[in-house]
Amino acid sequence: MKNEITRNEALELLMKYNKEPFHILHGLTVEGVMRWFSEQLDFEDETEYWGIVGLLHDIDFEMWPEEHCVKAEELLKEANVSEEMIHSICSHGYGICVDIKPNHTMEKVLFATDELTGLIGAAARMRPSKSVMDMELSSLKKKFKDKKFAAGCSRDVIKSGAELLGWSLDELLEKTIFAMRSCEKSVNEYMSSLK
Repeated sequence: MKNEITRNEALELLMKYNKEPFHILHGLTVEGVMRWFSEQLDFEDETEYWGIVGLLHDIDFEMWPEEHCVKAEELLKEANVSEEMIHSICSHGYGICVDIKPNHTMEKVLFATDELTGLIGAAARMRPSKSVMDMELSSLKKKFKDKKFAAGCSRDVIKSGAELLGWSLDELLEKTIFAMRSCEKSVNEYMSSLK
């Protein structure tokens, strides 16, 4: 997996089409989560690629929510992003808005964790600490079971993602908490610098 785009170029591209702090925060969080998983799953030589895919995965969502993962292909081609990376990015919409199946482990991780990072982020904001650093699996499982909590985060997609990876739901939830812990500080610092 080869990068035709640097991390700085990817960040500029994200910011070109995303102005809402929530969408920038989500892109940075998923980037950090993907980097953590690349190292945990022995894909260290692909960490930069995994991170850029995470950063750009929702490039089109803020401005073109009805064309999500379709408009992305056009925007990424204009930016000379490789077909391989475009496939990786768009595959997280499999069965939701596109028929691009996640094949590589990295694509499966993105599919499994995208919605989940939103759920974990919402759960963290409800905590006194406003952080994932002290979040435990048991409290996240309660939020997961409460269908009214963060209702926009599809539990079915998260469960399907765990199955795609061959992991139990608990394993996916717990690993994603750890992944979000790994990047929370740097993401928060970057978001503060935008104010």
